[in-house]
Amino acid sequence: MAWNNILVDFDEQIAIVSINRPAALNALDSETLSELGAAMTELAENQAVKAIILTGAGNKAFVAGADIAYMQPLTALQGKEFGEQGQRVFSQIENLPKPVIAAVNGFALGGGCELTMACDIRIASEKAKFGQPEVGLGITPGFGGTQRLARLVSPGMAKEILFTGDMYGAQDALRIGLVNKVVPPEELMDVCKKMAKKIASNGPVAVRFTKEALNQGRNMDLEKAISIEADLFGMCFSTADQKEGMSAFLAKRKAEFKGE
Repeated sequence: MAWNNILVDFDEQIAIVSINRPAALNALDSETLSELGAAMTELAENQAVKAIILTGAGNKAFVAGADIAYMQPLTALQGKEFGEQGQRVFSQIENLPKPVIAAVNGFALGGGCELTMACDIRIASEKAKFGQPEVGLGITPGFGGTQRLARLVSPGMAKEILFTGDMYGAQDALRIGLVNKVVPPEELMDVCKKMAKKIASNGPVAVRFTKEALNQGRNMDLEKAISIEADLFGMCFSTADQKEGMSAFLAKRKAEFKGE
């Protein structure tokens, strides 16, 4: 499908989704969010795709935020609807049955920072900048930032980021646990592709169930969470992937998973 504001490319079993509004530093408006959600739906259903990399076009921004020119005239009801749209798309990414790696190549501010937090893994260029500057615009974060940030970093650190609106460099983001690793800009996509291909080489059903167990269990008490884990662990033994993976291990050969 042709998109106006995003690009979708493929590298073997990896899909690379780029927010493509470089003139607006890849800022998010309603159309871009709709396209992103539709693309993620297609990729979730594409059996050839085992992992997804999400990035921003150009070298200045991952996503500089929600589009302020788009938001400025919104009414209270329209603002709520826009926030809910962003929340739906980001929750879709968070719960996608395939891993999503954010390749953060520049500014990831406001909605851009929130978008990285909806991804499973965040790898940052040394030039990446993170922040939630919404309070300086007279608004709160609206795409899940008040909730996901405190689940990734300490509550006190989340409050500092949210209340000050300050911008943080890649090394600070690494220090507080907001990103997994920091790499030179010219190595960013290669590092992300290498990780994505490593994930794609594993059993697709197992990866999907592992993500499901983690996402469902993290907001439950431990007893309920490990019960979910046990259910999904047991379900693995009904799959062809489990038979293939263990047979390959015992035969000392490479497993040929089919996602079944």
